[in-house]
Amino acid sequence: MIARLLSNDLPRSRVLGAFLILIVLGLALAPFVFPGAKALNVAAKILVFVVLVASYDLLLGYTGIVSFAHTMFFGIGAYGVAIACTRLGPTWSSLLYGVAAAVALSALLSLLIGLFSLRVMAIFYSMITLAVAFAFQTLASQLSELTGGEDGLNFNVPDVLSPSYQLTEQPLFGVSLDGKIITYYLVFFCTVCLFLALLRIVNSPFGRVLQAIRENAFRAEAIGYNTVVFRTVANMLGAVVATLAGALLALWLRYNGTETTLSFDVMIDILLIVVIGGMGTLYGAICGATIFILAESYLEDLMAHGASVTQDIPLLSALLSPDRWLLWLGVLFVLSVYFLPAGIVGKLRSAK
Repeated sequence: MIARLLSNDLPRSRVLGAFLILIVLGLALAPFVFPGAKALNVAAKILVFVVLVASYDLLLGYTGIVSFAHTMFFGIGAYGVAIACTRLGPTWSSLLYGVAAAVALSALLSLLIGLFSLRVMAIFYSMITLAVAFAFQTLASQLSELTGGEDGLNFNVPDVLSPSYQLTEQPLFGVSLDGKIITYYLVFFCTVCLFLALLRIVNSPFGRVLQAIRENAFRAEAIGYNTVVFRTVANMLGAVVATLAGALLALWLRYNGTETTLSFDVMIDILLIVVIGGMGTLYGAICGATIFILAESYLEDLMAHGASVTQDIPLLSALLSPDRWLLWLGVLFVLSVYFLPAGIVGKLRSAK
């Protein structure tokens, strides 16, 4: 049953399987096991980035496409929800219209980008997508009447998803079942469904062709596969899933702005997580997103505690200063690439 649910793509490592189960259970029970607004926000961000990174891994890890426009589709999904709820009101129909319009726009743009750009060499395609992403970010920041410009858009959501909504009067295991908890489990359920759908795609005959194109595009072309068509379809699928991830983030934050979803920093985070987790695995998205976002969220606090403990050792205390958390995050990334060139999933699978 579990094998069918995972499209027969099992972890193939007991340690990896245990690690994945621990992560999934932690995310599923996060509101009850890890109380506090920050912990819940971190868990929700992990869920969103699992979908976002897995959709990018479909391009980079399974098809060999290096695109820098993924944040554009991520932003389109978030803006679709934000604009629809702002203009049409905080209703379920507004959410559906916003998501549908965003998905349609992303599918169209990814189709055009694929058809006009995927025929060129890989580096030129990457540069084209980078230019398109920056152009879209600039456009979103200038259309202030529609997108809110640099300030972004704050919006309301349907009442049942609002923090003020109470599902029950009595708390469950000490946790108040409000709209925030409902929104979290909506994000969790959508993340699980989208991840399983991506697993089905990469383990289908279509996914096998994508991997053949990644390994040797000329050979795949020679045996009769139109590589441009397959790459374009993969590009569209990745764009649509990234759009849905953006919609989930906007729904959780009830806000979207250019720096939240369209920033190049988000693209860098996606690339780092793919490399840390392991390209061409999808499970790497779960492991990488969890480790990276936990480090990003709590490394500064951990260093602050370390600096206070070692305050009598000037040099060590200075190195552990919270202001240097990005430096240590970079060091951790370099070490992970050096010691885990195939990523966490690749290392655990090879170790069995």
